[in-house]
Amino acid sequence: MLSLRLARGARPSVLLRRSLVTVAAAGASFLLLSALGFASGHPDDSQGAVGRLLWCLVPLAATVQLAIAVGRADPSTGPGPGFAAAGVGPARAALLAAVSMAAACALGGVLALLVFLHLRGDLGDSWLGWAGSGAAGRQLGGGRPLPLAGTVTLLAVVPVVVGAACAAGLWPRPPRAVHQPVRGPRGARRPTAPARPTVVTGPVAPRPHQAASGLPWGIALTAAGLALQAYASGNAPPLPDALLAVPGRLGGNPPGVVGGWALAALGLVLAGPGLTHLCGRLLAVGRPGVLRLLAGRMLQQEAGLIGRPVGALCALAAAGFTVLELYGRASGPSGAHAFGPLTGLGTALVTLCAAATTLTAVVEARSARERTTAALVRLGAPARLLRGAAALRATALLALLAPLVWVVAHLTAMPFHR
Repeated sequence: MLSLRLARGARPSVLLRRSLVTVAAAGASFLLLSALGFASGHPDDSQGAVGRLLWCLVPLAATVQLAIAVGRADPSTGPGPGFAAAGVGPARAALLAAVSMAAACALGGVLALLVFLHLRGDLGDSWLGWAGSGAAGRQLGGGRPLPLAGTVTLLAVVPVVVGAACAAGLWPRPPRAVHQPVRGPRGARRPTAPARPTVVTGPVAPRPHQAASGLPWGIALTAAGLALQAYASGNAPPLPDALLAVPGRLGGNPPGVVGGWALAALGLVLAGPGLTHLCGRLLAVGRPGVLRLLAGRMLQQEAGLIGRPVGALCALAAAGFTVLELYGRASGPSGAHAFGPLTGLGTALVTLCAAATTLTAVVEARSARERTTAALVRLGAPARLLRGAAALRATALLALLAPLVWVVAHLTAMPFHR
């Protein structure tokens, strides 16, 4: 009930972000249900059904990332005097945010179930006119009964996973205790007991040195993924027949290739904060002026907030470039190969989640530096300087990450160019 009351009094921007979470959860739940429908309609094709479920992990991960970003930036679940008076501390605030995101995902699951049943023809004739036959019969298992236990289980996957991930990601963590020696009555320095750590109210972004610590691991994972997919694609055809036309079909994709792509994408996500921090350091290197120094320091401070979403965008851009290049070579001028409807839905869902997560992180970073911006304005900094610093940060990130994405995409597609 508290989540519903907070949703009623939320601002339009907050409601828009929660609506995006609901839409993302509906898309992920629909893809899971489509895998169940395919399994019920093709009981002999167990490999295809399992492959479809594995491909659903990517939209599910994108939905979880968006829900965590929205829950972190939601002001209605943040600390405040009203929450403290009601006995809602930082831990309960994190649980409240997790419950709110799980409720939004549950609503999306209900919408996905209604659309899925309608397209199958279980709720009458579909407005598309081809439910229960043709493409819908093959993709959604029209005309075959759905197992109730499997349907309920798959519908509960997205809310449960999102709620658990939000609770774990937004759980407040106490800072490290600081040992400060004090002087005795005669000036002797005596160590005192460590100060009692105070719990931070609300999630805090990693410090700059902590954000940069993941760069070596990200580079190592990306290199390992590229090496694995190059090794696994040794016996693959030069131009795969079915790369992503139907989600879950691994006939043209060896498992090692899929695992290599996943490792490379995970490496780019882990390296995102380190790359953002490195870009800020490069901006502030040497004897920078006011504009470069301000832009570089802000990038270093915001690396923990915007780094992971930026890394996810890089992974998505590299994957999209690779797929488009391979599809262009496979289809040729005739365009024989095309994306399937479920593949298009999954691609649109992942793109929407990545873009919305990045924008949410940017808005959160902007609100986090409000005090710094206000102090600069009081000191007489012109608004043109602040706008120039923001434009310089975006340009520097694009100049650093665009060549990296191009290199990773070409290395990914290189084994199929034989």
